[in-house]
Amino acid sequence: MPEIDVAMLVLRVWLGTVMLAHGVKHLRGRERTTNWLASIGYRQAPLQWLAMTASEIGAGALLVVGLLTSPASAAVVAIAVVAYATVHHKAGFWVTARPDEGWEYVATLAAAALALAAVGPGRLSLDHAIGIADDLDGWVGIVVAIAGAALSAVQLAAFFKPSAADAG
Repeated sequence: MPEIDVAMLVLRVWLGTVMLAHGVKHLRGRERTTNWLASIGYRQAPLQWLAMTASEIGAGALLVVGLLTSPASAAVVAIAVVAYATVHHKAGFWVTARPDEGWEYVATLAAAALALAAVGPGRLSLDHAIGIADDLDGWVGIVVAIAGAALSAVQLAAFFKPSAADAG
């Protein structure tokens, strides 16, 4: 088995596990997360909680098994863009900055997801087993992942309205 397949398995499973963990955290802390979303400027915070939680759990699960890897990677890119735009950009680069934490972490998630969409899930994936891996990676995967970022911009425009004091 070529090393690239093992590398893609490690990247895919780890990125999926991180997204699943975030989704489960939000699932278990529904009220706290919904209140936080409202406090940072989200209109319809319960809907945003549902979208965020479902996206993180769904993308995470798909990445772990290697199914629809490029669309799942696009979801990770979208989640990272939203996190950057709503919270992390204000704190600068370093994730250890307080109170909002910097953007290095979400940028790393987005970069890993984009790379995964470009290279594909590898042979140790359901995409490969059912014969769709080559249809969804390469330039198609890159375009799909970038489309995730574009969709996140639409979501932000529709639902994120921070106060003037929070927008800086």
